[in-house]
Amino acid sequence: MQDTFYISKEILMRSQTSPMQARALEKHDFSKGPLKMISPGIVYRRDTDDPTHSHQFHQVEGLVIDEHITMADLKGTLITMAQKIFGNKFDIRLRPSYFPFTEPSVEVDVTCFNCMGKGCDVCKHTGWIEVLGAGMV
Repeated sequence: MQDTFYISKEILMRSQTSPMQARALEKHDFSKGPLKMISPGIVYRRDTDDPTHSHQFHQVEGLVIDEHITMADLKGTLITMAQKIFGNKFDIRLRPSYFPFTEPSVEVDVTCFNCMGKGCDVCKHTGWIEVLGAGMV
C-alpha cells in the first residue's frame, strides 16, 4: 500500500516521516525530561494529482511524550498551527476519524480556499478541505 517511487531496486522514496518517531524514541534520555520532537519532510506517494492531492507533498510529524498530555493539548496545538499557517480568514474544524496507529484520531479541515465555504468542485461541495490527520499515539 505504501510503495511509492523506486529509484533503484534498493532505494525507495519515503512515503512518510513516521520513522523519525522511532529514531527519536531510541535516542531520547527520559531521565532528562519529556520528549518533544517535530520532523518535517517531503514525502512521495502513488496518488492521482487533483486540486487537493499530489504525489509529492510536505508532511510534518510531531510527537510529545510526557505525563498528563491529553487530547486537549493536541487540539490546541493543531488549531494554533492551522491558524498560523492558513490565517484567521479560514475556519478550522476537527472531525473524529480513524487511523490504525492513533486513538483517538482526528482529521483537521480548513475552509475551502476556492469557494470560501460555499461548496465547489475543489472541496467536493462540502466547503472544507482536509489538510491533515492526527491522533494520540
